[in-house]
Amino acid sequence: MSDSSPGPSAPVLDVWCELQCPDCHAALDDVRALRARYGDRLEVRLRHFPLEKHKHAFAAAQAAEEAFAQGRGWPYVEAVLDRVAELDRRGEPLLVEVARELGMDAEEVDTALVDGRHILIVDADQAEGKAIGVTGTPTYVIDGERLDGGRSQEGLRERVEEIADRLSAGQGD
Repeated sequence: MSDSSPGPSAPVLDVWCELQCPDCHAALDDVRALRARYGDRLEVRLRHFPLEKHKHAFAAAQAAEEAFAQGRGWPYVEAVLDRVAELDRRGEPLLVEVARELGMDAEEVDTALVDGRHILIVDADQAEGKAIGVTGTPTYVIDGERLDGGRSQEGLRERVEEIADRLSAGQGD
């Protein structure tokens, strides 16, 4: 689900996220830093965990999936997270507007929200998250270790880097 294809044995960091979540917005700098530091040596995957308390989160997750389908996933996710408060006020029209601003096929994003083509992906992510104990966002999972960023971001990036460095070293790069 990422815009670049990592090496076949790259460690995977699943970022359980919700695009209307202020804590996920706060975590964005860490996610950007991890993607920049590791490039294709770490596969950073967005995993959807829309929370019921945010009424536009499910639609935002579907729109993000359409953005990944159009090859603009991470730029779209970052742009939406940068406008969390506006998403809360404006809802789906903002999701389409962000797509247009990024040069995506905004009409296709709108259509995807109507026809529900990405609902199964979002539902599957949410079900998997619940099964592994995700209760809030952001939550990071790397090498089977779950790190809850909803409580505090303090030290999480360092812990992810520590695990990723260990996994990378074990690959014999």
